[in-house]
Amino acid sequence: MNPQDKLQAKIRIGTRGSPLALAQAEEVKSRLLTAHPNLSETDVMIVVIATTGDRIQSKPLREFGGKGLFTKEIEEALLVGEIDLAVHSMKDVPTELPAGLVISTFLPREDPRDGFLSPLARSLEDLPQNATVGSSSLRRVAQIRNTRPDLRVVDFRGNVNTRIRKLSEGVADATLLACAGLNRLNMADRITAPVPVEKILPAVAQAVIGCEIRLDDQSTADILAPLHHDETAHCVAAERALLSALDGSCRTPIAALATLAGEHLSLRAQILRVDGSECLDAARRGPIAQATDMGRDAGEELLSRAGPGFFPSD
Repeated sequence: MNPQDKLQAKIRIGTRGSPLALAQAEEVKSRLLTAHPNLSETDVMIVVIATTGDRIQSKPLREFGGKGLFTKEIEEALLVGEIDLAVHSMKDVPTELPAGLVISTFLPREDPRDGFLSPLARSLEDLPQNATVGSSSLRRVAQIRNTRPDLRVVDFRGNVNTRIRKLSEGVADATLLACAGLNRLNMADRITAPVPVEKILPAVAQAVIGCEIRLDDQSTADILAPLHHDETAHCVAAERALLSALDGSCRTPIAALATLAGEHLSLRAQILRVDGSECLDAARRGPIAQATDMGRDAGEELLSRAGPGFFPSD
């Protein structure tokens, strides 16, 4: 089937059902309609698929271990042809994809920083002694404990709206949420202040939307091609190569951010003990063409320096 034939049919976009996931799927749909004027609104359909990560609300995700908690069911639907493409937050996507699938398209990266939200203070540093911070992210919890060991951290599961509601109800004095998610939900006004990446390094591929398709579906690949952002792809390649070298999962506090300047890529990476008692950093800079090699090399360096026992075992 050539791309033009595919444009006459429904393009089924698979996504999670959270407000943020739906906003991201709508962004992909909007970009498709702009890139292909002959597509109508009804030609692109959004299909909501519940994932394991969505169903687990009573306990921290790290207690369930494994990878792909927010992608597995969507990828299964993609493999059997129930959807034509899957829209993911790339920070949720394991480095090893199921056989027959590929991330073909990255949208331009949004703001990669974490946002600090609090009615009490302007930053983590300004919070009162022994204040409470809500977070369900292993990375953020470790970084908070490393920055402010005196702070109490409570688990903060749920979508963005749920976490903001918990904050307003006084469950915690502050929380950290991705600026990108709040921006996409038109809730940037809820951010007390963005946290500089020099203070809190974001998750691998944070703020990046990726589109996953079947490897043999060239027509969908061609339809998505105008949406692809090369610069974001290079940065994600470096960050995910690092993650792969570290074999990262929900049990592992890992942070990284790659940026481009001209033809060169810079990568900052960080691993932490779960309790925040130790933090190791690595940095690389080199030609864009070496993005994957730099990420892998930085990951191997951190793994070597960490030694046995740094990360919790499954």
